[in-house]
Order: sequence, then C-alpha cells, then structure tokens
Amino acid sequence: MDSMQEIFGDPISTYSRAQAIADGALVDLTPWARETGFRFPVAITRAAWESFIAWPAEDRQYGQSERGRAHDVLFVLLCTIRAEQGGERVDFMVSRIIKGAPEEAKPGALYTLCGPGDDAAPCITILLPEED
Repeated sequence: MDSMQEIFGDPISTYSRAQAIADGALVDLTPWARETGFRFPVAITRAAWESFIAWPAEDRQYGQSERGRAHDVLFVLLCTIRAEQGGERVDFMVSRIIKGAPEEAKPGALYTLCGPGDDAAPCITILLPEED
C-alpha cells in the first residue's frame, strides 16, 4: 500500500502539537491531568484556557486559582469520558465563576478530541465549541 506521502508528495507545511504548546496556542495540562487520572497527554486551547482556567492572582479572595479551576475542568472531563465510555469527541459542561461577576457560577460548554499526537500516540485536546 502506498503511503500518503507517496500519493500526495511532501507536505507544504506542518504545525506540530509541540510547536502549538511552545508558542502558546495550546496550554499543556499533562502534569495536572496525570494527577487527576488521565493516562494520555492533555492540552487546552488558549481561548478555552482564558475562558475556563485563567484567573488573576489579585482576585484570590473569591476562592479561585488556576490550579483549582484546571482541576475542575479535568475532573468533569474525566467523569464524562468514563460515563460515556470514551470516544473520539466528548462534549461536556463545566460551571465556573466568571471574572467580573464572582457572585455566581455559570455553566459553559467545552469539548475534547482524542487523536494521534506528534508521535502518533493518543493525546487529548480541550476546545471551546466554536473552535471546530
């Protein structure tokens, strides 16, 4: 069987997961994800990070931290994956405090894709619904 490169020729350009993490387009959550129970590397898009995890240190009086918010996202995702028994795409909802409106939690939608990483091993990416 012919390889994709034999059929189509050399790629015009490539952009690896490692490059996306290095330039900040993706934020690597793998160390925290492993603590939560994930076996595969996990990253989140910059936009999803800003919406669901980023939290200014000066607003700690609201009981929020980036580590805690990341744990919430990862834990809800892990529970959803287990309940749905996995799959390439998993949609899930996470309630979080919104910056500027700390008096109540608001639910927000995310989804995750599981697919091959740079070395063809499985990896997970968390995205906002509009990032398809």
